[in-house]
Amino acid sequence: MLRKVLSMLLALTAVLAAAGYVSAEEYSYTYSDYLYQPAPVVPAFALPGESFELYVKDGVTISSIEAVSVLHGPYQLEIQGTSPGEDGITTVKVKTPDDIVPDTYFLLIKTNKGTLVLPNGLKVFKEWPKELRLAWTSDTHVTTGAKIGYVCGDYFQNNIYKLEKMCPNPIPLHSVVATYSAYLYWGMKGATLMINTGDEVDTSGDMVGYKIMFDITKDTSAADLPVVGIKGNHDDPPTVYTQLLGPKYFYVTIGKFIIIGLDTGGDQGYPTMDQIEWMEKVLDEHKGYTPIILYHHPYFFDPGWNYLGGILKGLDPNADWDQIKKHLRRSWSAQEEISKRFLEDIVKYNVPLTMSGHIHHDMYWLYIDKDGNKHYFLTLTSTGAPDKESNPPTHPEYSPTWYGSNLVVIKEDGTVEMPYVNVEIKDDKVQSDFMSVPVPQRFMAFRHISKEGTAVKFINELDESVSGPIVLPIPKDAKIDPKVTNITYTIIGERQIADQYYIMLNVTIPQGVSQLVIDTAADTEKPVVQIAYLQPSHPKPNANFMAYFTAQDNLGIRDLYAVIYDENGNPVKYGKVDKFPGEPSSGKPGDTFYIVQLPGLKEGKYKIEIVAEDFYGNKGTVTKEITVASTSKAAKTTTAKQTSSEGKSTCGPAALVGLAVVPLLLRRRE
Repeated sequence: MLRKVLSMLLALTAVLAAAGYVSAEEYSYTYSDYLYQPAPVVPAFALPGESFELYVKDGVTISSIEAVSVLHGPYQLEIQGTSPGEDGITTVKVKTPDDIVPDTYFLLIKTNKGTLVLPNGLKVFKEWPKELRLAWTSDTHVTTGAKIGYVCGDYFQNNIYKLEKMCPNPIPLHSVVATYSAYLYWGMKGATLMINTGDEVDTSGDMVGYKIMFDITKDTSAADLPVVGIKGNHDDPPTVYTQLLGPKYFYVTIGKFIIIGLDTGGDQGYPTMDQIEWMEKVLDEHKGYTPIILYHHPYFFDPGWNYLGGILKGLDPNADWDQIKKHLRRSWSAQEEISKRFLEDIVKYNVPLTMSGHIHHDMYWLYIDKDGNKHYFLTLTSTGAPDKESNPPTHPEYSPTWYGSNLVVIKEDGTVEMPYVNVEIKDDKVQSDFMSVPVPQRFMAFRHISKEGTAVKFINELDESVSGPIVLPIPKDAKIDPKVTNITYTIIGERQIADQYYIMLNVTIPQGVSQLVIDTAADTEKPVVQIAYLQPSHPKPNANFMAYFTAQDNLGIRDLYAVIYDENGNPVKYGKVDKFPGEPSSGKPGDTFYIVQLPGLKEGKYKIEIVAEDFYGNKGTVTKEITVASTSKAAKTTTAKQTSSEGKSTCGPAALVGLAVVPLLLRRRE
């Protein structure tokens, strides 16, 4: 009994560590044990020599605060005063040094309960910006499950067999890769902030998924792109969200801009009246500011009139409400008191911009009030989930979409622009299917982090190279290997912050496929590959099937694919594809389980070869001979043989098959 209890405690400790609750013994990354705000997705903003506030939980006493980035600090921040507030919230006023260099900082906050490490804790500007360049992601849906979409150029399909008919190089895109790629791209493009309008993680109880999102936020802000995020319906109930990422609703000010984040709940789909009244109080206290409101479920959404949006002119929330409410999303229109009051506030406080997500499609609404003031209600496609209409669409009359992100520029006078895209409007109706940028659709970064180093494979199918800063966590003694790195780079700085070592580079990612390798020594080990089983175990003629397998490497696998050979040794082609891509069976860091989807074959004998190649060109392969026959013929065949270039497997077949059941169950659950 004692042995079972000890095993359970060890397993629980491992889960908590993976979820981000514990780190090195003296550090904690769980902001919610100490603070309400700032939080990992709600930073504080300040100028050199000026102050900001921490909202501290009851029972927490702060003794010192240090600000440090990869390039600057550490700076000791002055605690100017502490005052009690309502609901057990203590306000701590903190002053930045006069000589602090503008950057996005980790805050190391020493308290009576330990030291909190808060990445994205503080953004210091040289002077308050007159415009905000808002990089925008939404519905990132980071998951430890096996949600995969397939991309190639501007094509997107959630069925790989459709894409393989159109494209020779279909790429399985997991939400983790998609989200990291979009955050990286906009950090390199010089945005002021990264905005995420909800559904940051796919499942509200997925602690490891939230830890992945936390790490993406951490590394993005470390490259001086602060992140502001809100929760979506997939983050609801927000137990883990509020524990690891941020509060349910909030506001922050940046000079004369105020950003308000609202919570539209789970299935509810609208903010509560309490939130509306809170928002009104905040706006009353910040008259003269330019408001930006973030919420997950779109306010305007009228597919019957025009799925893509349009322009509403000269309508008054009171006199013309019956005409306006026909264009609202169903959840909002069902709560007329709240929805009407919200629009009244948009007009009263002259809110020029609201941003939402949820529908996994670009949408653009411009509401021009009776006084001629413009109010933009913008909605973004999903950045990281394949649950959307494909491109090309499944039916000609459907509106296609892709994995997208965007940049929205707002100036102090309320002027709003989307400089990267054009929106075509005819007769007050939007005509453009795509109002977002194809990132990560055509810009992807596959990052591998291990004890031996960090390696990144880039796929850049945009019309230009991409340059800018990147921060990567690495082992302390790791170095860039120029022999296998084929991007242009300059090392800007390195530093250990708390228990992690980071390197900051300025890089240029060329068009095509490239890579960056930072490791402790050259990799001479081949990947180890082992086929677990086929599904079904005996493929039938002309019926699609799958191979489940494991692949692992000490540094990271760059390319993973399968080739099918007929009995004459000729590669089998399906559509435009003869190398069938391997897909991760989950988004968990370090997971070694993969799937390859294979097309139906004619009757006959075949050999399946799975190839794994690492960043040094070392190849590991495994082959499996199969016979494709009708049921009666298959019963007479012998068991298929399996051989591997790696020799003996690292674990026995029975153990391997047992482990491989896990990704199968995950995929079935998804």
